[in-house]
Amino acid sequence: MGLYDRDYTQADFEPKFRSGPYMRMAMPKITPMVKWLLIINVAVFLLTFLIPPVGVFIFHWFSVYPATLGMSLQLWRQITYQFLHANPWHIFINMIVLYFFGPMLERFWGSKKFLTFYLVCGAMGGLLYPFLVRVGWLGAAPLVGASGSILGMLAAGGILFPNMMVYVWGVIPVKLRILAIIFAAISIITLLRPNQFANAGGQAAHLGGMIAGAVYVVSQSWRDKFRLKLRSGAWEKKMTAQRNLQVEVDRILEKVHNSGIHNLTAKEKKVLKQATKAEQMRNKL
Repeated sequence: MGLYDRDYTQADFEPKFRSGPYMRMAMPKITPMVKWLLIINVAVFLLTFLIPPVGVFIFHWFSVYPATLGMSLQLWRQITYQFLHANPWHIFINMIVLYFFGPMLERFWGSKKFLTFYLVCGAMGGLLYPFLVRVGWLGAAPLVGASGSILGMLAAGGILFPNMMVYVWGVIPVKLRILAIIFAAISIITLLRPNQFANAGGQAAHLGGMIAGAVYVVSQSWRDKFRLKLRSGAWEKKMTAQRNLQVEVDRILEKVHNSGIHNLTAKEKKVLKQATKAEQMRNKL
């Protein structure tokens, strides 16, 4: 898939979950996390490709390979398989899409959130495939590649930037949301008739990644509200605790005034000590 700039797009685009103006797709300035993902993927590929014995070992232990239930439960594979690629064309396609789409999403979310998104999409693809193997829908074979993460990015981009123009093979203009729908349809059709199509396992990873990417984006508002509710609840709980502490401190000080400090219980002395420490911390801030 070839992607490069076209001048008839508008620069005032704001991503929302609806149709909007076209977005400019230019040669991106690489972002920190995308740079490291590219470096790691290429380095691992060169290691496995140039030193075959090392490659055999790495593919055996770090690919998603649900040959047995035990191997299916080796969950580190859901992350490590994303950095393995079968051949130069395989890594080239994945890395070129990461190069074009990754910076856009990393700038939109920030590096930490983008990395989490990237790895989770790949992991979901790596989980769907063993599941389909275990239920007998697909046969077991090693699964490698960043395609689950890449297709997760495509699904997210199709929702956030639906009218971005993408040039397939550098020639055919397609809106990003249409491209995402096409890839999702290919994966679904392949998985419905796995015996008639090659790479059904790879398509399972694609579909799992796309589902994860789409769910991540459409659930953003709900997750933000949930986090705000948790923070509000924690803040309210903290304020209530501080008010209760102040009431107890006032009572103890009144007792000290009337009866003297020697009449305080061990618990009351502990409360005063805690209140003093809390006050000292507030003064330092």
